[in-house]
Amino acid sequence: MPYKKVWGRRLLTREVAQLPKEILNQVTYQRITGIVKQSKQIICQRCGQITQQQEAKLNEEEYYCPHCLFLGRNDTTQELWLFDQPALFPRQIIFTWDKTLTIEQAKIAQRLTTQVTDHHLIWAVTGAGKTEILYPLLQLFLAAGKRVAIASPRVDVCQELWLRFTTVFPEEKIVLLHGKQQVPYTFSSFVICTTHQLYRFYHAFDLLVVDEIDAFPYVRDKGLQYATETAKKLDGQLIYLTATPDERLLKEIRRKFQIHYLPLRFHQRLLPEPQLIFWNNWRQCLNKRKKMNPLIKKIQKLVKDNHVLVFCPSIELMNELQIKLAEWLPTTTITSVSSKDKKRQEKVQAMRHQKYDVLLTTMILERGVTFENISVLVLGAEHEVFTKSALVQIAGRADRKGEFSNSQVCFYYHEKTRAIKKAVKEIKMMNKAGKLLQ
Repeated sequence: MPYKKVWGRRLLTREVAQLPKEILNQVTYQRITGIVKQSKQIICQRCGQITQQQEAKLNEEEYYCPHCLFLGRNDTTQELWLFDQPALFPRQIIFTWDKTLTIEQAKIAQRLTTQVTDHHLIWAVTGAGKTEILYPLLQLFLAAGKRVAIASPRVDVCQELWLRFTTVFPEEKIVLLHGKQQVPYTFSSFVICTTHQLYRFYHAFDLLVVDEIDAFPYVRDKGLQYATETAKKLDGQLIYLTATPDERLLKEIRRKFQIHYLPLRFHQRLLPEPQLIFWNNWRQCLNKRKKMNPLIKKIQKLVKDNHVLVFCPSIELMNELQIKLAEWLPTTTITSVSSKDKKRQEKVQAMRHQKYDVLLTTMILERGVTFENISVLVLGAEHEVFTKSALVQIAGRADRKGEFSNSQVCFYYHEKTRAIKKAVKEIKMMNKAGKLLQ
């Protein structure tokens, strides 16, 4: 049924032209101008962004939107085709999760299912089980014949979510969409996608969950926020998930969202608090075995009880460190993964099965990925890529799953930045609140 390729979609004229012509006779849709010209500005109808005309000229008469160019150029020669989708019907949902929610999780889940006309923010410490809190609400919507989507800014988070939801909803056809996915879109009542994919949906979802709203590139991106708002139905429910909301976000949504706070992890253990380790001019030590002893000895000690994630501020440094560690730790299985690694999904899956002692990584594993028996090291924690939010998320990779294994978190730095101080303060604050629930 080829018409399933367009149900609920928002496509450009050139994208529609690539579809089989008979599809347009089988569906209903409306067409709107892709770009609206207003005095000295243009407004993009796909991403909602406003641009000065002199910054968006194709020629003397035509203009384009530079903000969503990565999706294919939307310009004044294009229309946006907004495709309707059929109504779904109530049905039985097979759900196979064999665990139970904690008391605090259950309280939030109950509020979500009884306040389905409200928008919600779930602010929960990393490892608190935000995903599990959604299970009752997803069952409710799917059983009622509603369409749901879960979006995240990160591909690796989407992969992880897809694995988890296909396990607990084994009979559901859950479509996974991201830029590296080769499988074409087809209509489904359950979608997991990167937030950029929301640009291609229009009034499609009764329930839209955005995970990791504080993560790049979603945070403070007006285009992605517009895409989120227009991808859900006009009366659709919106839920935000985060472990580290910033003050600006909380201020913006306070009057529109119900806010639920959960400071204790699912297994009832507190977050490991980071050890701050000063390492003067650490970058100049990488080629000298003797000066690398602090890191080498720490890894040797940790791998006796745990596997180790080492976060590096750049791919180049990560690659350099991998070569040196492989030389200095010949009996330790070491690999690395980054956004440029074609085998990243296979390596992450292998790490889940504890095939590596040490996995070096960049920011791609900062959040949303769960490994068992993991300690975490951050090399160069003072680097600008390690924001307060990122450091809190990275620390949250430790002791997420399984029995307590004395997981440790270490931040190596040569300058104690504001981000480092604020991350440690936030973790201590959440642990203080978490102790009250233990």
